This record gives sequence, C-alpha cells and structure tokens, in this order.
Amino acid sequence: MIEFTTVAAPCEGSITEKRSEFIAQLFPAKTEEECRQIIEAVKAKHHKARHNVWAYILREPAATRYSDDGEPQGTGGLPVLGVLQKNELTDVCCVVTRYFGGVLLGAPGLTRAYSGAAAESLNSAELLRFRESHRVRLETDYSFYGTLSHMLPQYGIKDAGSDFSDKVTLLFDIPAADYPAMESALTELYNGKPALELLETHFVSY
Repeated sequence: MIEFTTVAAPCEGSITEKRSEFIAQLFPAKTEEECRQIIEAVKAKHHKARHNVWAYILREPAATRYSDDGEPQGTGGLPVLGVLQKNELTDVCCVVTRYFGGVLLGAPGLTRAYSGAAAESLNSAELLRFRESHRVRLETDYSFYGTLSHMLPQYGIKDAGSDFSDKVTLLFDIPAADYPAMESALTELYNGKPALELLETHFVSY
C-alpha cells in the first residue's frame, strides 16, 4: 500500500429513522485487539440499546470484519463497512448503536439507516492521509547546497533535520514513488552516484 487515509480522532454522528435512533461512532484503530476493546466499550456504554453493529478495516495485518449484531443478515455491518470502503479508510473501527423506536424498518430501511449514520459520523471527522516514504540521508559539499535547496522540494520532500559541519548532511523524507526520479536527478547533478543513504521506509502524513 503506497497511501492510506484514516481518522485523526474519534468522531460521532447520528440519525433518526422512524423513531429509531442510530448513533455512529468512528475510531482510529491499528489492531484487532484495539477494535475488540472499542466494540466492547461501546456495548457497555450503550447496554440498553437493541443493537451495536460494527465494522472495521485494518492495514497491517490486513483485516476486514463486520457484524450485524442480531439485525437481519447484511443489513447492518455490511452497509457500515461499505461506507468505510467507499471513503477509502483504513485503520478505523465504526460502531453504530441502534435504540429501537418501535417501528420495523425492513431490510432496505435498516441498510439505509446504518449506512446513513456511518456517513454522518464522517462529517465531523478529521482525516489523516499518509504516504509511503523513504527516510534519506544525503551528505554533500557546501558548493552543492544552494542548488539542492531549490531542487529537493520539487520531489515532495519533508525536511527532517540538517547538520552543517565540514560537510552538509541533509535528513529528509521523500515519497517512495518520487525516489527514483530524485536519485536520477542527483546522479546527473553530481555526475556520478550521490552520497545517498536510505535509512528506512515508513508512512508520513501529508
């Protein structure tokens, strides 16, 4: 996965459908154990509710799960999961609590209500986008520094620190997809292989 989007913090949204209240809570989560704890905490908080439907998507290890929690099959967890997938979210867990209002909604009504509540929670969400990046160290002579300070930002680089001593040592993050082009440009600038050291590959927000 080169890029992914998640939520920065828990958020909530709710709708009412024929007197039934649907409360959706969306959380950032990175492990299945964390998702289980979130689901159990919401169930404990809303223990008087008729249903606590949930869905989650995790990046590493890849996992996609959902539960209708007693609603007719495919009318709860799957619509919630569909909202997460449609918005290309990962490392998230969504729990939608239903307080029954006394009127049966039928399969189409349930599907619409659960997906609508999940979508409503996204209206207040702060999204975080991450891109696979390389952490790179570049050692160079001062004579190249002026050119580099103009060239490197063209590749979506984020400065992670610089050291100025006998030589200039630049530490930065570059999108993995842009690394080959940057390396080629530096090879041309230096008329040979530059003093590049790839330290690690990780995800950086942008």
